[in-house]
Amino acid sequence: MTAVTGPAGPGGAAGEQARATAADPGTRGGPGTRGGPGTRSGPGGTPATGWRRWRAPAVVVAIIVAGGTVIALLRAGPAVTGPLDPRDVGPAGTHALAALLTGQGKHLSTAGSAAAALAQSQRPHTALVIADPGRVTPTSLRVLAAARVDLLIVAPGRRVLAALARGVTLAGRAPVASRPPRCSWPGARLAGSADMGGLLLRSAAPGGWHCYPASRAGYAFLARYRSGGRTITVLGTGAPLTNRDLGRGGNAALALNLLAADSRIVWLVPGAPGPVASAGPAATGPVSRLIPRAVYLVAAELAVALALAALWRMRRFGPLVSEPLPVVVRASETAEGHGRLYRSRHARNRAAAALRGAAVARITARTGLPQAAPPAAICRDLAARTGRGEQEIQAMLFGPVPGDEAALVKLANDLDMLEGQVLSP
Repeated sequence: MTAVTGPAGPGGAAGEQARATAADPGTRGGPGTRGGPGTRSGPGGTPATGWRRWRAPAVVVAIIVAGGTVIALLRAGPAVTGPLDPRDVGPAGTHALAALLTGQGKHLSTAGSAAAALAQSQRPHTALVIADPGRVTPTSLRVLAAARVDLLIVAPGRRVLAALARGVTLAGRAPVASRPPRCSWPGARLAGSADMGGLLLRSAAPGGWHCYPASRAGYAFLARYRSGGRTITVLGTGAPLTNRDLGRGGNAALALNLLAADSRIVWLVPGAPGPVASAGPAATGPVSRLIPRAVYLVAAELAVALALAALWRMRRFGPLVSEPLPVVVRASETAEGHGRLYRSRHARNRAAAALRGAAVARITARTGLPQAAPPAAICRDLAARTGRGEQEIQAMLFGPVPGDEAALVKLANDLDMLEGQVLSP
């Protein structure tokens, strides 16, 4: 083994360090070397070292995976979906129309059966909307026929018309398209063209309205008439009520005008899980009620992961350690270095500005002038103190940029002489 000596000789610090390095078996990389705390068993080091390096990220990933699994196992309740359902925010739902109606101060509620709908329709000025009449049983149709509430029936079949709107019959089908009202009912005339189609209706009720007619005479897609003290309205399609089409043409105006005369609206959704008040003036709440609970769980999981990541990184932080500067640079050397930088970049403008700014700051501090004094006031005061001309002082302190290196040196000397005259006692 050869002893290595440093600049200080065999007994110096470098020699001691070299001898300690040579004597450490963990730093020798020759073949056959074993043992030692620093011995590497492979590219990744010892198994213990690799585990200590990756255990914190592994724990964080495990917690995130566990949290995601828990959230996935928390099954949400059945989604409220269905055609023309006021609680459905999908394209075929009517949640947007429900929001517009409640915004006008109307009370809107849903019912899952005819009995529940009648129980909510006892007050006057109530309208009952039957959005899916094909799912209403014959017994429920007889119950609804005896109710004394306004009816809005959407795309009914012959059985429903025979029970609830005997003055209206079916005459065929037609595609949904934007059609003009062409009738005398004010609600349709104010709404204008709307997306109508679906079932062709023929109405024989006296004094009724037949709006949005088809090409064939006597057929329309909206029939509205009075019978037995209540208003019965039949629509050939529910397209103008849906979230997808409510904003097109006069659909929104027509939908609101159909229910404008009633202050309470009961929406019959056969098969819905019981009567639920969907909206109303007293039922409005914060927007946070619309956010699913799973969103809060995900946010909590992310917060926990962020806190764990912060704690993992915080373990690297320690108390502040003050260290002496390795080199002390004199102020003259700093100024000389700045000057050489200015000269290498031909920055005479910056150098002149630095010289003039420092000179003005020292002169104004000594003479008692304010720092924000205008150049004219500074030049006038210095001219009175030194006997020089104001134009000369103006060119010296606030003049143009020197044209070359010689002019810059002359400016520095002139500023030095000016300061000597002003600052001398």
